[in-house]
Formats: sequence, C-alpha cells, structure tokens
Amino acid sequence: MEERNGLAKLVIITGMSGAGKTIAVQSLEDLGFFCVDNLPPVLIPKFAELIEQSNGKIGKVALVIDLRGREFFTALFESLRYIKENYTITYEILFLDAIDSVLVQRYKESRRRHPLAKDGSPLSGILQERKLLEELKGMATQVIDTTSLKPAQLKEQIVSRFIQSDEDVMAVDVISFGFKYGVPIDADLIFDVRFLPNPHYIEQLRPNTGQHPEVYDYVMKWTETQEFLTKLLDLLHFLIPQYKKEGKSQIVIGIGCTGGKHRSVAIAEYLGKTLGSSDTERVRVSHRDSERDRL
Repeated sequence: MEERNGLAKLVIITGMSGAGKTIAVQSLEDLGFFCVDNLPPVLIPKFAELIEQSNGKIGKVALVIDLRGREFFTALFESLRYIKENYTITYEILFLDAIDSVLVQRYKESRRRHPLAKDGSPLSGILQERKLLEELKGMATQVIDTTSLKPAQLKEQIVSRFIQSDEDVMAVDVISFGFKYGVPIDADLIFDVRFLPNPHYIEQLRPNTGQHPEVYDYVMKWTETQEFLTKLLDLLHFLIPQYKKEGKSQIVIGIGCTGGKHRSVAIAEYLGKTLGSSDTERVRVSHRDSERDRL
C-alpha cells in the first residue's frame, strides 16, 4: 500500500476476541507495516506524533487495540478525533468478527479463557464484548467476517485489501447468501430477492446454481428482475461514492434468497459484471451458500 500523497497510513486492528487479530497483524507485518500489538488507546496520539517526526521513515503502521472496558473506548474515540484534528496521518479501522458459536468453539479448542468471562463461560464474555464493540464496529472502514475462513484465507483477504496501489479505488464485495443460513454479519447493505420467480421449482434447473447459464437466464428474463436491477444499480451508484467520501475503503453488499443457490447468485453475478466496469471500484463476487446443499 502506497501512502496517499506521501501521508502516513495508520490501521487500527480490532474486533471480537478470537476473530483473528493475531493473523491480521502478522499479515500486515508481511506487507511492510510497522506493527504494535495491544497498544493502550490513550497512547495513540503520542504514537502518531512519533510517526510524523520520523520524516517518512515510518509510513505504514498497524496497531492492535484490544478493548477490555468502557474507558478504553472513550480513550480510543478521543485519540482518533485528536489525530484527525492535529495530524496529517490518515487512518482506518479494520474490524474482525465471527458468529458467536464459532468464537465459542475457538475458545474451547485453544483452552483459553475469554477476558470478559468472569464465570468462565466463553459465551457470556463474547456477548458482553459484542455489546461493548457495537459502536466501534459501526465506525469501521473495513469489516471481515472470519466465521468460515481458515487462517490462510484470512491472510489472503487482508493482503488483497491492503496491497492495493491505488487507494482511490473502492473495494466492493458482493456476497450471495441464503436467509435460512443467516445474514452475513459483515454486510453493509442487504437486499432480499426472494420476491423473484424461483428456479428451485423447475426440475431441470434445481441442481444448478445461479452461475449456470440456464438458471441465470431464467432469473434475468422476468420484467420484475429488470426493474429491480435498474432501481438497485441507481441506488448503488449513488451510495458507493457517499461511502467513499466518508472514508470507507470497502463496502460489502449482501444479496439474499431462500437457500442462496439460484436467485441471489444470479443477481450477485450480474452486479459483479456491471459494477466491475467502473474504474473507481474493485469488485469481488463470492457465493457463501451456493454449494451448501451438496455438502
């Protein structure tokens, strides 16, 4: 990642305990970031001062912030506001998350105790932490759901997002999913396409996903599909620049149908082709549940 106009870049790595912060900081370290683990938020302004005084020798910095109490949040928000008002450093917040059941399983496998679990139950600590982190997650410029990611896959995602040479390009992730399997926890926008005619009820189409030409054409041929896509693209062309103007470098768009196999996949594929034609957006399409019924 090149520093924008020669300015230093600061990445705050935070999120749920057990969601992959250690892997994230190791990944950024491999990309040439100067990394500091578990820095108290109150020290961030002092660290920012040192960065500016380095005369460009420290250009890419990642700080892991492990928030354990309300006073840490107050210090973090005040520190970030102080940086914005007094330094030329640009910063973004990378928030790592995962569903509760997966976090519990990770704690059981590691035999570690959750820092907020006074009764020893990982779930009680996770629920308390999620509530504390709610406001910070809303401030995040990037959110990564590590629920189904292996360590190597998480590293690949982080590298692909932070290795961009052109920071003026917005990363747009379009994810198809099935509502019966739950909504993606890292989605910024969710669109429900269950109102469209369902290929599931066509016997010859049922086994294939929305990536198959016959299924894709079936979903696309309806008047309501074309009208929906026209309105959706108009909305996205308005929203994406607004997100970018507010400092977000990534937006996750969830497209959901019942099982995440036919309609949502076809619509996500269409958005990938259409939004991907812009020079100001880097679009990646993934299908969370399209093969789930085969497993």
